[in-house]
Amino acid sequence: MPTSLLETLLAEGRPLLADGATGTNLFAVGLTSGDCPDLWNVDHPDRIQALHRAFVDAGSDIILTNSFGANRRRLALHGAEARARELNRLAAQNARAVADEAGRPVVVAGSVGPTGDIFAPLGPLTEDEAIDVFAEQIEGLREGGADVAWIETMSAAEEVRAAALAAARVGMPFTVTASFDTAGRTMMGVEPAAFAALADGFEHKPLAWGSNCGVGASDLLVSILAMSEADPDAVLIAKANAGVPHWHGAEIHYSGTPELMQRYAGLAVDCGARIVGGCCGNTPAHVAAIRRGLDGHRPGARPTPEAIVAALGALVAPAAAPSAGRVRRRERT
Repeated sequence: MPTSLLETLLAEGRPLLADGATGTNLFAVGLTSGDCPDLWNVDHPDRIQALHRAFVDAGSDIILTNSFGANRRRLALHGAEARARELNRLAAQNARAVADEAGRPVVVAGSVGPTGDIFAPLGPLTEDEAIDVFAEQIEGLREGGADVAWIETMSAAEEVRAAALAAARVGMPFTVTASFDTAGRTMMGVEPAAFAALADGFEHKPLAWGSNCGVGASDLLVSILAMSEADPDAVLIAKANAGVPHWHGAEIHYSGTPELMQRYAGLAVDCGARIVGGCCGNTPAHVAAIRRGLDGHRPGARPTPEAIVAALGALVAPAAAPSAGRVRRRERT
């Protein structure tokens, strides 16, 4: 039996729509480089709620809290490390208020991003410390009314594991996504198939897992293809950037139009995704286009990478072909 709102909606069998970008849209309403977005949960709750409301109005079934960097390690960069639990509670309360007024079920997903630290022995962070950091954040999200911990944009297997263990400690259902932005791998070398094995190996299983962010919709969907091949029964998440970023003077603009993201939506479902949304560069207009793409989609054949490229554009960071005679390294999981 479903035990969370996300499970209940997934049990309906239809693809679910997640929301779009947080940072991109906050920059459009006054956030500046170097600001701490998480402090806006206190300083500008009206703007945070307005963004959540715009995504709900665009058709989102899932909205992510404004808490991506609200762990004590990242908040220390702004002298706000002691406020981690408070800021996460407020982030969830802001999203909860909007979800509760929607007139339909909307999942509040507590965004949990990476700490920004490297794990020992190469860096300063131990697994026990990381679990404590993530548990503090997830406790705040739970207190504020989040339905699920949404662990995202991960690159290291060790950090994924620590965040999953923290969610289990708190007693929160969770999802997890990684960013495969480095020649078909995460920055720390994890391949999509290895990520499938990692997620499958947790004692407490994620409700869903997949990929977000990265370097464009085409690259992300190729990663989803690899994950669905490794685990055909997985509940997969695809949350792609709106194309790729380009600098226009002092501002970043993304190449992906709403029309491109509408095409992406149906392809994502045919690749095996059950939850589809947008990451960096995706405005409410992009999310509304993804909604149209999902609503108008008729199931098709599993696309090839070539078909994805033909529909959405070239791969930005394609996986490197193995050299002749080279034995491929197995991922540590």
